[in-house]
Amino acid sequence: MPGTAPAPGFPEDPPRTAPATPRTRAVARTVTDILQPRNVLLAGMTGIGLAAAGDWTGLPWGLLGALCAGIVPAGYIEWQRRRGTWGDRHVVDRTKRAPIFLVILGSIGAGSAVMVLGHAPHGILVAMSALWAMTVVLLAVNTVWKISVDAAVASSVASLLSVVHSPWWLLAYAVVAAVCWTRVALAFHSVAQTLAGAALGAATAAAFAIG
Repeated sequence: MPGTAPAPGFPEDPPRTAPATPRTRAVARTVTDILQPRNVLLAGMTGIGLAAAGDWTGLPWGLLGALCAGIVPAGYIEWQRRRGTWGDRHVVDRTKRAPIFLVILGSIGAGSAVMVLGHAPHGILVAMSALWAMTVVLLAVNTVWKISVDAAVASSVASLLSVVHSPWWLLAYAVVAAVCWTRVALAFHSVAQTLAGAALGAATAAAFAIG
């Protein structure tokens, strides 16, 4: 009925946190733009490729992974934004996010096929498989709840780097925490949605890396 308050815990409830000040929002906006999935994947997949190969020959594979997992989806979002489909890259309305996930799945799948045919290092293939599986779960969860993609991507990259390169990369979870903070400060997600995204990223990465 009009004017009826939503039931507590309804998936589309706004984040239950105090509104951020304009200055805090400005800082959060800058940080979230710097640490957006495209940039995190560009840095992370490049590092994973180098670590997986053990030398510079892994660089092209890492860049291919970044292209397929991050840059192609970001390009699709920008194309749709210019068409007026979405206001910006954040696509606040979760009901409009399904096409993005499908593009990611197709792009990662195509990139993985090229990697298999080109005999890419095992570590970069593990990373691509983990990101593909994570995207499937994100797509499924997104149908009922607005889980944080930014947090999931940052967490998965940190976890994969810690397995493929060095456990010291777990310190990168400070970056994951920063990503989660920005999403809540900008009222794009609740604390629970960012924590769920971070947990999903860590779980899928660990499952594939250990397996």
